[in-house]
Amino acid sequence: MKRLVFMLLAILLILPVSVNAGTIGGKDNPGGIPGQWYVGDTPSFIDPNKPVLVFVHGINSSSRTWWQDNNMYQTALNNGYQTAFIDVHPDKNMWDNGAIINSRIRDIYNHYGNKKIVIIAHSKGGIDSQNALVHYGAHPYVSNLITLSTPHYGSQLADLAYSGWASWLASILGSTNDATYSLQTGYMNSYRSQTDQHANRTRNQVYTLAGTSWGSFGSSLYWGGLYLSAYGSNDGAVTVANSRLGYSREVRVSNWNHTTVREGGTFQYFRPYLTTFQTAGISSAQVAATSEPFEEEAATISALHRGGEFETSVKETFLVEENVQKIDLDWLSDQKTEAIKVITPSGKVYSGFVHAEDEEFFKGAHHHTFQISTPEQGEWSVEVNKDKAAYLMTVGFHSEINNDVVLENQTFELKNTGKKVKDINVDVQINKNGKPYFSEGMKVATKGKVNTNFTDEGVYTITLDVKGKTTNGNPFERTIVKSVYVDENGKKH
Repeated sequence: MKRLVFMLLAILLILPVSVNAGTIGGKDNPGGIPGQWYVGDTPSFIDPNKPVLVFVHGINSSSRTWWQDNNMYQTALNNGYQTAFIDVHPDKNMWDNGAIINSRIRDIYNHYGNKKIVIIAHSKGGIDSQNALVHYGAHPYVSNLITLSTPHYGSQLADLAYSGWASWLASILGSTNDATYSLQTGYMNSYRSQTDQHANRTRNQVYTLAGTSWGSFGSSLYWGGLYLSAYGSNDGAVTVANSRLGYSREVRVSNWNHTTVREGGTFQYFRPYLTTFQTAGISSAQVAATSEPFEEEAATISALHRGGEFETSVKETFLVEENVQKIDLDWLSDQKTEAIKVITPSGKVYSGFVHAEDEEFFKGAHHHTFQISTPEQGEWSVEVNKDKAAYLMTVGFHSEINNDVVLENQTFELKNTGKKVKDINVDVQINKNGKPYFSEGMKVATKGKVNTNFTDEGVYTITLDVKGKTTNGNPFERTIVKSVYVDENGKKH
């Protein structure tokens, strides 16, 4: 009997609870509890031809993101739409969250008298929502899916969290969770193959919006944008290329960052697609006939990473080649730090930085950011004094050589495409599922080409520390991070 009671309690704890908590924002329904959902205020006139708008948040967030310091909810209400908001796990993958959204969509559909729904989802919430529609069968209740800067092909910032220089910091912060793991670009390439060929994928049309702004200097999105610039235009968390789907309709790409893209200013652009009729997406055959297959932009060399832990103090060095217009140096740590000095080759000291807390993949970490124009050529150093801290140092170079070396996506080979670089070498670190990976007898790199002959299932994160010389003979160094997913059948993505 006791065992039966225990099993029942365990089931109740595991299953998401269907809770309609009434009007959003009240003291009894603050948002943030996975499995709950909330209804917005009733508009002054209910138009039967308008769908119910259901909002789904992204990673490290909650339903509050739609009404707290955000006019998106009020904009929808002012335009006469009934609304609902779903809370999913901020740190779980699309499979766990898809199950929750599937259940809550059915609850909301019934609550509003079998009225069609349009889902508006931010960031990873778009992946979670499409999972509910395609893999869990929620598609009959929904007309369209609108995704706001959703990383449909993953984010390279998730790759970075599992890389050789950053995985330990991400682990300390709790960032190496199921959500971040699932957003690695290698894993998402596998997920796309599972989803895009599914029969239910054509049931709902997907509309995408994306941004190209990084936010203000010193913010976590600025740092993210600087890092992602090696992979193309981005909004500080997701590249424009990775926000697209071959069968979706791209509504607009504008100067939003990853925060402002979910605010009320985007409503006017996706409003034409808030319909109660279900517009089927184009078929797989039409995609093949009319669309080019997704091809991620080749990674260029624009940043350097170093990281570790220390007890009382640490010193890091980095090289600056000739003709660098500017460097952005970010010291990301699990501790807020005051005693940071950046020292030039001639001994000049910089100590003034901008501080910000990260809100995305390294949520809870502290950014300390320096921006230095026309930096001296030579060896720079960073000295930090702090009682026991973990850190990731990123140096972003605004340099004429950044586009001269690229990493080919298919061959994992470094190629010199310009005339300003020579003598390229690479040191390679490989992590599997966030842990250092070693394969006996495997030579990881030969003449700039990385061996990716992995066979065991998992995500392999490859960190390449690139060293070389400019044609003037001055040394430079950079870091590139990529991920490869090997599925249960041994296929690489």
